[in-house]
Amino acid sequence: MNVLLLSMPDYFEHMPPIAVRMPNGALTSLAGNLDSHHRVAVADLILSHRQVKDTVTRLVREFDPDVVGLSVMTFQRRTAGRIISLVRSLKPRVKVVVGGYDPSLAGEAYEGMDVDFIVRGEGEVTFRELLRALEQGGDFDRICGLSYRTGDRWLHNSNRPIHRLEDDEIRPPNRSARVLQGYTLLGRQVDVIETSRGCTYDCSFCSIIEMRGRNFHTYTFERVLADIADARDHGARTIFLVDDNITLNVHRFEALCHAIIEAGLNKLDYFVQAMTSAIATHGATLAPLMRRAGFRYVFLGIENILESDLQFLRAEAKNTQRDHGRPAGNASVKAIDWLHRNKMYVVGGLIVGNPDDTRESIEANLAFARRYVDWPYIQHPTPYPRTPMTEGFRQRGLITNDRLEEYDGTTAVVRTEHVSAEEVEYVRWKAERWMKARHMPAALLHDPWFVVRHARQLLTHTFRGCTMRTLLGLEDERSSFVRYKAIRRREREYV
Repeated sequence: MNVLLLSMPDYFEHMPPIAVRMPNGALTSLAGNLDSHHRVAVADLILSHRQVKDTVTRLVREFDPDVVGLSVMTFQRRTAGRIISLVRSLKPRVKVVVGGYDPSLAGEAYEGMDVDFIVRGEGEVTFRELLRALEQGGDFDRICGLSYRTGDRWLHNSNRPIHRLEDDEIRPPNRSARVLQGYTLLGRQVDVIETSRGCTYDCSFCSIIEMRGRNFHTYTFERVLADIADARDHGARTIFLVDDNITLNVHRFEALCHAIIEAGLNKLDYFVQAMTSAIATHGATLAPLMRRAGFRYVFLGIENILESDLQFLRAEAKNTQRDHGRPAGNASVKAIDWLHRNKMYVVGGLIVGNPDDTRESIEANLAFARRYVDWPYIQHPTPYPRTPMTEGFRQRGLITNDRLEEYDGTTAVVRTEHVSAEEVEYVRWKAERWMKARHMPAALLHDPWFVVRHARQLLTHTFRGCTMRTLLGLEDERSSFVRYKAIRRREREYV
């Protein structure tokens, strides 16, 4: 069978395509787990986000797929619906499958689309078994993790048990299936690697625990190192470790760093997501080791610097420094200090605009980011399907926006008890642009040719909506914010 796998072109504000075009690791993992006789193509539409219709049309006509699969997040749902309609117009009888966070947690939304199957949760084995069933005539009722249409009804099979990863049931990804080119992080080809799946914390904003429960499973280092080498052999010079919580087991992470060094793979740049508590508590030994292994950027889940907000986000435990097992205050500053001492850059993940936030509490977090982080990744709490925080927002009547295409983390779609959603977003937007511009010299030192060539585009993106009158103080910045919002709305029209 011919199988075409698509990821959506919708991007996060903090990851503009001029600078960051990250591959969808789930799709290459699906491709690597199909039976070998299938012909499979993976197309990350972020690589053609301004020519989506032409690209999809070309791929369907050239590849002639029997099955089209789409990986979808909540803010990409509208775009996915439009792409499905386009695919159907080009090939009405094609089988359409959707998967990812949004179809897994809000499957009912896809039952109204022209979709044949929904793959819930981890998809590798479910999708493999679905293709086998299609080849054999269509007996779907024993495929765990699958929902499917039969006539005018939908049937939902039992959930698939979580993969433990230690065996070979989940095969390595197939990067050779990619049919579009141009993955980049600041001009260097980038790829994604996972070394583990899952997390045992229960942060209220997180979809992971709803997808797979509170657990943590790991791949063998042999597999991980082979996967890194494969990414390198396909051209990657930067590796993003996409684990849900790689620092949940610090000793394993230390061993992984040693393994990377011993395998000679530390000439690559690494980008990782980490907990502040783990870095603060183990930084004396862990941070120097990370730097030797090639780590350059660390996304720190700071979440918020105020205890009341951390309680709402259920993130106190992972942001608490420990001294001999006892709590010893907020871990953020200590973690950042260890990383900076060892010449790594901090991407600061914070969430502002929580239900009880005032203008002052939002400003306090922005001031912290301005002082301590190298690149701000500041978001607003967003009521994604079935996350614990969503019900709380509904009960308090704080959700002000139901346009899901704007549920991208940097559009405020909920208000606080004290501040409107628009004001929350404006305060964050106004401060954050200058923080991003401040990182340009560091990027220039590491990737001079890319920054010199694209500096104007990078700054134009960061300050879009602003004019010379804005920068000279001749107009209210709220005018440029209104223009920015209008630009952002136009950017979301991909199809």
